[in-house]
Amino acid sequence: MTHTHDLTAHALAAAVRARDLSPVEIVDHYLERIERVNPQVGAYITVTAELAREQAVRAEKQVMDASDPATLPPLHGVPVPIKDLNMVNGVRVTLGSEVFADLTGFADDNVVVLLRQAGSVLLGKTSTPEFGLPCYTENAVAPPARTPWDLSRSAGGSSGGAAAAVAAGLAPVAQGSDGGGSIRIPSSACGLFGIKPTRGRISQGPIVPDLFGLATNGPIARTVRDAAMLLDVMAVPMPGDLYRAPAVEGTFLEYADRPPGRLKIARSIEPAVPGAEVHPDCVAAYDAATALLVELGHEVVELPTVLGPDLVPHFELLWGVMATLTPVPPESEHLLQPLTRWLRERGDATSAPDLFRAHALLQAALRAAFPIMNEYDAILHPTLAQPPAPIGYFHDQEPAENFERQKRFTPFCAAYNISGQPAVNVPLHWTDGDENGQSLPIGVMLAGRLGGEGTLISLAAQLEEARPWIDRKPAVWEA
Repeated sequence: MTHTHDLTAHALAAAVRARDLSPVEIVDHYLERIERVNPQVGAYITVTAELAREQAVRAEKQVMDASDPATLPPLHGVPVPIKDLNMVNGVRVTLGSEVFADLTGFADDNVVVLLRQAGSVLLGKTSTPEFGLPCYTENAVAPPARTPWDLSRSAGGSSGGAAAAVAAGLAPVAQGSDGGGSIRIPSSACGLFGIKPTRGRISQGPIVPDLFGLATNGPIARTVRDAAMLLDVMAVPMPGDLYRAPAVEGTFLEYADRPPGRLKIARSIEPAVPGAEVHPDCVAAYDAATALLVELGHEVVELPTVLGPDLVPHFELLWGVMATLTPVPPESEHLLQPLTRWLRERGDATSAPDLFRAHALLQAALRAAFPIMNEYDAILHPTLAQPPAPIGYFHDQEPAENFERQKRFTPFCAAYNISGQPAVNVPLHWTDGDENGQSLPIGVMLAGRLGGEGTLISLAAQLEEARPWIDRKPAVWEA
């Protein structure tokens, strides 16, 4: 028997336009599942049940009144939750922090405006760590976000709640954001396809600045086509954005239906972070992806070292400064998580000359690296160096050790936030089952040229067709 949450976002949108499913039926189904399953996976911080039903009723009326429902916007009646780092006017926004536990959004982020215009329905705000700083989702305002594949393990972060929601069947797709791997990390931990777009592809405005260009919004989905559809909706430049991505020919969804041709793909499994070791399961995923790419006719070669360990301290410096950008009243600083306070102290201690020097050195490194990286259509890495981590593996440590563990866990992702290149997680591999028959998803990452999301989407769709993953579902899916 097929349930509503078995359907892709594409199928849901088509069923709404065909009047086979009503937006109200869809929303009621997801809200009922959230009530039952969310306590197990910790996907949502805030559930907007009343608002979702109001939006669904309006969407249903628009379907019935439409002379041609095919002209309705692409996500009409489709639920899309928003990460709790992004503001929705009139809806609680915690930023994953006890400091802002009672804050109500006073504006819509640009990406929220675009999703609303596309007809989506807001089920709620998905969980995130404090200010989105760590690569795991454990905070003081909600239970931990857990991967539905093993409830003792983290869903990753910082878009951990978004990924947990999609992987557990509590949303068909989700909006996430990525400043150091925060879409790709939880997509790997939860067995999903996630896209970090090119710098400047999606607006960060009107409230969040894009000073360093590290962070961007992006889609998390079960299928490549769903992610491409969501990216088409989000990818609208806005006045005031500091960065602008190269224009795309056609739509990203069209790329999902277009063969990629024979590509030249470089690969590297050498972590840039000193002391990081790649787990055998992650090596197996990387090797299996390489073999599949060769089988599909692509040329795969080794990538020379282009962005090495000397860049890590510069990225750390920027990360500490970014941690200071959220204003916290002095009387509320004691409510911050230890890691957040530690990062903000490092950021506050950074001088302006040191900040500009780090930024300049990163740019110089990129100018040397791009001529080499641009020789390839895509670059393959493990997404993570380790399988999904147990709850508390990072969070229960002192801040310095916490941060070191995070660096060793995810030594591949941040390079493409520094460069601004697009990168995706592709869920091609699962571990062999343990003594309880439990398998864990292990993703691989593909990065592309600046503006090259279309190539990555075409390639990922080819991989998906060759090794379909949508029928893999965790046990909670049937709950």
